[in-house]
Amino acid sequence: MKRMNILLSLLLSLVLVAAACGDDDAGTTTTAAASTTTQPAAEETTTTVPPAPVLIGAIHPLTGGLAGAGNRMDNGARMAVDEINAAGGITSLGGAPLELISADSTGAPDVGQSEAERLISAGVSAIIGTYQSAVTTNVAAIAEREGVPLVIDVAVDDSILDQGYTYTFRLQPNATSMGTNGAKFLSELGGDEIKTVAYLHDDTGFGVSVSEAFTTAAAALGIEVITDITYAPFSVTDLTTEMAQAAAGSPDVIVITGYYNDGLLAARAAIDLEVDVKAIVGIAQGAFHTPQFVEDFGADAELFFNSNYHFNSSDPTVAGILERFEARFGEAMDTEAMLAYQAIYVVADALERAGSSDPADVRAALATTNIADHFLAYPGPITFDDTGENINAEPVLMQVIDGKVQQVLPIGLRETDPVFPGTSWGS
Repeated sequence: MKRMNILLSLLLSLVLVAAACGDDDAGTTTTAAASTTTQPAAEETTTTVPPAPVLIGAIHPLTGGLAGAGNRMDNGARMAVDEINAAGGITSLGGAPLELISADSTGAPDVGQSEAERLISAGVSAIIGTYQSAVTTNVAAIAEREGVPLVIDVAVDDSILDQGYTYTFRLQPNATSMGTNGAKFLSELGGDEIKTVAYLHDDTGFGVSVSEAFTTAAAALGIEVITDITYAPFSVTDLTTEMAQAAAGSPDVIVITGYYNDGLLAARAAIDLEVDVKAIVGIAQGAFHTPQFVEDFGADAELFFNSNYHFNSSDPTVAGILERFEARFGEAMDTEAMLAYQAIYVVADALERAGSSDPADVRAALATTNIADHFLAYPGPITFDDTGENINAEPVLMQVIDGKVQQVLPIGLRETDPVFPGTSWGS
């Protein structure tokens, strides 16, 4: 009996142990389940994607005979892009920065055209340029065909916008404005003392279109063009013969239209020959209004006139831009560079109002541009008519006086009185 009790006790113990083990397993399962249900959810990670840059193309002659002006214009555009980006980019596009893609036309229309095609393939929202009418003519045709806006900083020929294009806009005065206002300035400057003019100009569409507009306007004011002489601007190396021919008719004034390098040749010939005229006057001349002309010619540059586009010399904002450009690039900023700088701000304004980088949207915004606080010596805001011309773009008459290019007409923009008659070699 005693033995039986012992066996029963052992069996009872085994049952209790088994029950205890069962309880342990249940506890482990519960713990695991609790552990599973209390595992914190994986944290969601968010990454801020910066807005894509807006691409803008800039076509200028960065090599070749016009490389000096072309590189200054490219630098002007680059400085504007950097300033806009530093100020926060295009706000309506989430602060998208601008990215400038520079292209070198080399001064050749076919190269400019192929560069425009390259820029458009790269996805630019707009193009600025190109400094030459012949190059701009080809680029404007590509811009129209591909539906990408072109903002002309410098190129004067009327025919560019006579094509009925809808994607091209011009900041500077066109040839008609240049020639007409040039004749008007001569009339105001000399009165009855200017009755005859000898005209020396380049034989491209640029020079021909300005001279034709001048001749028509001058005739209406009683000024006769008695001699008209042309030359090839990119191959000419000396203009002494042409200048002597211009002076042979004893005109009151010799008028010159062309680019920078041929302008220097014409000025040098006039100085060396000491031509007997009351003044040498550039009209849309690429040299006589630039700081580089004064630097290159020194005292010989004194009293040369030029009727051309110009920045607003009386604007303190412009003075700051000129200072920043010279500090950054080590040379004075000319009006061509200012026009390229201004063109970038015009495109940025359109991007801001469009809220889109699509070229068609940018084009639509450009068509309604109205910028009053611009940097140019115009009598009104930058705004474009149906043909793309800036309706307030007009030239001013400047003269080198005391080693500085100064505005002398119209009176409202005058910095000092003109010296007339006057040549650096005369009394």
